[in-house]
Amino acid sequence: MRDVSVIGVGMTHFGKHMDRSMKDLCAEAVGITLEDAGIAKEDIQLAAAANSAWGAIEGQVSIRGQVVLRNIGIGGMPVINVENACASGSTAFHVVWSQIASGLCDVGLALGFEKLHHPEKEKVMMGFLGGTDMEQSMKMIQEYIEKQGFPSNPRTIFMDIYAREARKHMEKYGTTQQDFAVISAKNHHHSTMNPHAQYQKDYTVDEVLADKEVVFPLTRAMCSPMSDGAAAAILCSSEYAEKLGAEKPVKVLASLLTSGADLGKGYEHIARRLSRTAYEVAGVGPEDVDVAEVHDATAYAELAAYEHLGWCEYGGGGELASSGATALGGKLPTNTSGGLESKGHPVGATGLGQITEVVWQLRGRCGARQVEGARVGMVHNGGGAIEPEEAAMCITILQSGE
Repeated sequence: MRDVSVIGVGMTHFGKHMDRSMKDLCAEAVGITLEDAGIAKEDIQLAAAANSAWGAIEGQVSIRGQVVLRNIGIGGMPVINVENACASGSTAFHVVWSQIASGLCDVGLALGFEKLHHPEKEKVMMGFLGGTDMEQSMKMIQEYIEKQGFPSNPRTIFMDIYAREARKHMEKYGTTQQDFAVISAKNHHHSTMNPHAQYQKDYTVDEVLADKEVVFPLTRAMCSPMSDGAAAAILCSSEYAEKLGAEKPVKVLASLLTSGADLGKGYEHIARRLSRTAYEVAGVGPEDVDVAEVHDATAYAELAAYEHLGWCEYGGGGELASSGATALGGKLPTNTSGGLESKGHPVGATGLGQITEVVWQLRGRCGARQVEGARVGMVHNGGGAIEPEEAAMCITILQSGE
């Protein structure tokens, strides 16, 4: 396998873009990324395009990548369409990485895009439901309605899944709602330094706890919002980067993708299994990671990631967060972008948005939220759910070229 580097990244502002089309958002993200990489669109030999909900919401299925790329003037080469729920963006990155690493091409584009703000909210909610085993989910919804009636605050089913797992964690380890609030307040503070973030408002721990309840123990500030946006990355062989004279290429130490498994048959949690392999492939350990973006669709999800990724013992996530270790200035700054909770969560673009942040960190381009001396970065991006874990997951480990 050949060494692969990232030579360009870019993203739009994540947020509510009712007046912009999917094509428009993609054109912005790709334009920024091409400029960052220092290549022309004609140089791209392969593209992987990630989107999750466009088909469910507006009926655009099958050729989403070709549709948005043709609008930019990119075509005449392989375009692979990727749909892997919330892990779609990092899956597209993995597809391009694998094609280059195996020698099938020298330079490729990974693009993720999504628009979740739509007048017909029922279609959006059904799109989220499609990221689960719908038979199981419909039973879960029916049981909820029979016990408690229709929810007064409509939400995606993922919030109920995360809340249930959070309650289990609290019962087993003594984790508290305040532990989740500490993580949320930390991420919201980081977002105040990120102009690309959907929300850029500081919250204290008490303000997070006092925010509107979504489903116990999760308050609104602890949950990722609906978002629109696009993000992209250009990858190439290290030989191509050298020939190009690329500025500050970032080496891909590991790019791994897997699916969930039946935990009742002895499998470990998907993130524990995949991270162990990723560390081995990359030749690093948890202690070597300088900065990370993890899939905090809720604050509980970030706490669980600390434990699954081997940053602390199971049950120690709350203590790790409270110690300040995962905040800027700590030993392992996590979600310096603000995370999904505040940067936003445009599903198909999320993983590439995470990768963009880590590449920026490794290049020293994050301004006030810069992690000094960052050389190794990690991205953890989960997608969908089949009880009781994510259906898909990518873990990416990157290293500064300096």
